[in-house]
Formats: sequence, C-alpha cells, structure tokens
Amino acid sequence: MKKIILFYGLLGGVLIAGLKFIEYRFLVVEHSVEIYGGLIAALFSVLGIWLGLKLTRTRVVVREVPVEVPVRVEVPVEVPARPQEPFVADPERARRFGITPRELEILEAIAAGLSNREIAAKLFVSENTVKTHSSRLFEKLNARRRTQAVQLAKEAGLIA
Repeated sequence: MKKIILFYGLLGGVLIAGLKFIEYRFLVVEHSVEIYGGLIAALFSVLGIWLGLKLTRTRVVVREVPVEVPVRVEVPVEVPARPQEPFVADPERARRFGITPRELEILEAIAAGLSNREIAAKLFVSENTVKTHSSRLFEKLNARRRTQAVQLAKEAGLIA
C-alpha cells in the first residue's frame, strides 16, 4: 500500500513539474522580447554605473598658492582736540566725503538704531528713499553694513 501511494505521489510530482516547465516555456516564448529587453537594460544600467564611477573619479590636489591681500588704506581721521566738549558736526568733513545733509540725517538715524521704516516715518519720506540714501551713504563711506557705516562715520567725526 505504501508503494502505491509513493508511486502515485511521485507520478503527480513529475506531472506537476512537467506542467510548470511547459508553462515556463510558454511564458518565455510568449514574452521573450520583453525578457531580453529587460536583461539588456539591466546590463547597460550596470555598465553605465560602473563606467560613470570609473571615469568621474575625483582626485583632490592640494596646492598652496600665495595670494596678495589688498591692504585697506585708511583715511587719516582728525580727532577733536578736547573730547569733553559736546559734539558739533563739521559740515566741511561731510563735504569732503561728499555726504549731503539728508544723507547725514539718515546716518544719524541709523546710528540711533532706527529701522528703514522708522527713519522713513520720522523724515516723512518713503522707505525706498531711505534705502537709496543709505546705499549711497555706504558707497561714500566704503561700508558694507549699517554698523560698519556708523563706526566709520564716528571715526571720521561725522556723527557723535
């Protein structure tokens, strides 16, 4: 009895394997173009990645190159004789820098810590006017920021 069950089980397994093989063959024949296309695409992808990594290998070369740094030439600043006296703006200094009275007003407001909007409200002008005067003022003082402009103006004796 065991031999018969074993025989039929083995025969059923062989038949199932045969059917799967036939199904596989049918699948390969039916979809062979897609299978070959996929294999070629995978091959080219792997080859492209390998070639890309091979060709774009970065090499870092560290070389010291001497660079001349331009020295900033400072304009000699006249210091008031007696710092105990109250500050009085000298219009001649402002004229030397080419600063207009309106730009000087804006510079004093910047030094007081006011924003562009607050300066515009205080002087009854638009915010864009304040920005224009500020940028021209920065150019005349060779400053990049508001704080630098205030510092340079104080050193030059334009504001207190």
